Amino acid sequence: MKTSLGAKTLLFPTPVLLVGTYDHEGKPNLMNAAWGGICSSQPPSVAVSIRKERHTYAAIMERKAFTIGIPSEARMKEADYVGIVSGRTIDKFAATGLTPVRSDLVDAPFAAEFPIVLECRLLNTLEIGIHTQFVGEIVDVKADPAVLGEDGIPDILKIKPLIFDTSHRGYHGIGPLLGQAFSVGKDR
Repeated sequence: MKTSLGAKTLLFPTPVLLVGTYDHEGKPNLMNAAWGGICSSQPPSVAVSIRKERHTYAAIMERKAFTIGIPSEARMKEADYVGIVSGRTIDKFAATGLTPVRSDLVDAPFAAEFPIVLECRLLNTLEIGIHTQFVGEIVDVKADPAVLGEDGIPDILKIKPLIFDTSHRGYHGIGPLLGQAFSVGKDR
């Protein structure tokens, strides 16, 4: 028999997503958000949930755009830092040494040091309790050539993305391939 833990935000794993925005003064900002993921394949879309009091909330509402940076394990400290301090008072790019890059497709920045970046145009918002879910259409995915496999597609083992443990509030890495999705189940 399983033990009841009650209603909690426990989902394993949760990606570490770094949301890039420009505030009302045009200052680039990053926010660490764990509540998010792909939400549609047509149009390709990602959702991220943010509280109204966060600096990033107003920026997305004003600019109607954001980026999602996927940090590698090597950028764990920077990724954590941008989730600790507020962009209202701290220039997170300067404090972390990350390089802001202006997207040429949406009105939002991203960090050059993150191996994968999703550039998103705001499609919709949904109020859910204390969070607002922002749904962004992915207008482009940019990848460092070093994380691409021989097939030209991002290789998760080269990206080494951070994942978040919601129960213990810890960062983890990923492991080796265990099997091919939508294929290994055929051999039952």
